[in-house]
Amino acid sequence: MPRMAMVEALNLALKQEMKKDKRVLLLGEDVGKDGGVFRASDGLLKKFGAERVIDTPVSESGIVGASIGLAIAGFKPVAEIQFSGFLPPAFDQLLTHAARMRNRSRGRYAVPMVVRCPYGGGVRALEHHSESFEAAYAHIPGLKVVIPSRPYDAKGLLASAIRGPDPVLFMEPKKVYRSVKEEVPEKEYLIPLGKANIVRHGSDVTVIAWGAMVKTALEAAEQSQYDIEVIDLRTIKPFDKKAILESAGKTGRVIVLHEAVKTGGWGAEIAASIAESGIRLKAPVKRVASPDVIVPLLKSEDFFFPNAKTVLSAAEEMMRK
Repeated sequence: MPRMAMVEALNLALKQEMKKDKRVLLLGEDVGKDGGVFRASDGLLKKFGAERVIDTPVSESGIVGASIGLAIAGFKPVAEIQFSGFLPPAFDQLLTHAARMRNRSRGRYAVPMVVRCPYGGGVRALEHHSESFEAAYAHIPGLKVVIPSRPYDAKGLLASAIRGPDPVLFMEPKKVYRSVKEEVPEKEYLIPLGKANIVRHGSDVTVIAWGAMVKTALEAAEQSQYDIEVIDLRTIKPFDKKAILESAGKTGRVIVLHEAVKTGGWGAEIAASIAESGIRLKAPVKRVASPDVIVPLLKSEDFFFPNAKTVLSAAEEMMRK
């Protein structure tokens, strides 16, 4: 079984889904001739031609808007936005049209499309290249939001997103694009959306994370004197409430870890869900997140994002209660 980085696993998923279904199209800035800014679509233009791998103008609203029309017309477009920080110009298309079309048409039309975008920091990029605004998009009814943390999951989740009947925002953590390699089957497989993965079992503290922060959570767990359980949420919307509540009930202590800023982050939604469940905890839910400021430039990045040390500190504080 070959070892792949996330970019390679995504490329294979796209290749297999395009081969399997001629309705699957890829469109975005530089996805064809250049193979994408991170080379996730490398080689696909040569294999499938310019009618299915389409280089677009620099217009995020146009890319997503065209994808909505293609999806309604019976295609299954996969739109690439070069960085998630460039997605806001297309926010109206997602909110007003893609997510509402099934309801607006009373089920007559569906919008089976995927919007892929690199997201998050940790690669010394500029400010509009490092944001984590997943909570804003997860707030849109009718739009699914997926964030893989490893190559194996990325391939299976992307295939499920492409085959699904509704719009999916597929956010890919840049920090993990090439920094992690693992065995990935060459054959097709699916990972269902909305299903979390317990990547480390434990009994003292539960850490819930997604994207690049899963690796941070695992690093903290390995260094801790306590038995820490780590849950990779994988899908932000819908999220696996059952897995979260079962783990919270077992450990009695929960940390939600994300690289997005703390206020209004998806960790608040998870904490509220645990509170509403009535589960008796041994300590209040703790959010470990980035400070409420714009992502800083290169020299200060290490002081901005959570790390294993901050997670360990939170766990130790909870264990004292």
